[in-house]
Amino acid sequence: MNPIPFSKAYIPEISLSNDIADNGAMIESTILQELAGITGQSRILLTHSCTAALEMSALLAEINAGDEVIMPSFTFVSSANAFVLRGAIPIFVDIRPDTLNLDEAKIEEAITAKTKAIVAMHYAGVGAEMTSIREIARRRNLLLIEDAAHGILASYQGKPLGSIGNLGCLSFDVSKNLHCFKGGALLVNDERYFERAQWLLEKGTNRTSFNAGKAASYTWVDLGSNYGMNLLNAHFLLKQLMNHKEIAMQRMSLWTRYYLNLNMVKTSLGFRIPEIPKDCDHNAHIFYLICENQQKRDSLIAFLKGNGITASFHYIPLHSSAAGLRFSRFHGEDTMTTKLSQSLIRLPLFHSLTFAEVDYICEKVIAFFNQ
Repeated sequence: MNPIPFSKAYIPEISLSNDIADNGAMIESTILQELAGITGQSRILLTHSCTAALEMSALLAEINAGDEVIMPSFTFVSSANAFVLRGAIPIFVDIRPDTLNLDEAKIEEAITAKTKAIVAMHYAGVGAEMTSIREIARRRNLLLIEDAAHGILASYQGKPLGSIGNLGCLSFDVSKNLHCFKGGALLVNDERYFERAQWLLEKGTNRTSFNAGKAASYTWVDLGSNYGMNLLNAHFLLKQLMNHKEIAMQRMSLWTRYYLNLNMVKTSLGFRIPEIPKDCDHNAHIFYLICENQQKRDSLIAFLKGNGITASFHYIPLHSSAAGLRFSRFHGEDTMTTKLSQSLIRLPLFHSLTFAEVDYICEKVIAFFNQ
């Protein structure tokens, strides 16, 4: 068996013509149509990253110094950094043991008079408990932002991830199911924010309003930056979007192979595998194991490496990082976040992985726990 990397980018055949610049508007409009079909939303802005979409969300939420934003600590740094850049304090609450998502039962007690928003991150493409979270946000008059970086092609109660909160942030980073190496999108699910979101994307100008004949002049009207997606990345993304059903089927077949191989032995061997709540249709973004403890997890990673398999841990909880200690605080008890992050291992999962390779990986996982 050849060495198996942790990840490998799916790169379909793509041709670049000399008139790509002339076709820029057509490429973007076609992408937006494809994304509208996938997400059920029409107010979508393409960004250079999910980080950019999160930073735009912080601006749209009118975050100011001293404001508080509730989110999980088990997430990528951009989830917090976007709000810290506006002067806010991330308030981390614990995660659920089953999905590793924000624990909705811990949110209410973390809300103060300074709370402005809730950021719900959907780990591994499995939706957070959005019915409860959305109700809390509505009742407490808080903006609900979905960090759906893992969430393209996944849904909660039939609603695509990223389309449920006021704002949704998608990622098309090279590690994601659909990618353009670096890219993202902002879903503006609340129409009140759409015009301003367009200004932010256009470096703080009213260019889109002017081009649509809604403004008499083209000028600087707001904060903003160069948040948009470049044309080459957009051209690459279009090909992936047009093939998204085939990509999704291949990825799900590999995830399911892992599940079938390991589900029957997980309890006897002493590890856990992903749990998918009945309300969630996931997208096979990550297949992970939860080991007994960090020592077991680290030993498994080393064992797999010795057998030519690259596996990886994931997020170091933000509240325990140097910047997290400086800029944020954890509300309540950290019962699950650190424990689960130290015990989690991600197994290889990418488009060109084969069933034979999945079977080999599972064979070695089982051999490790049978030692």
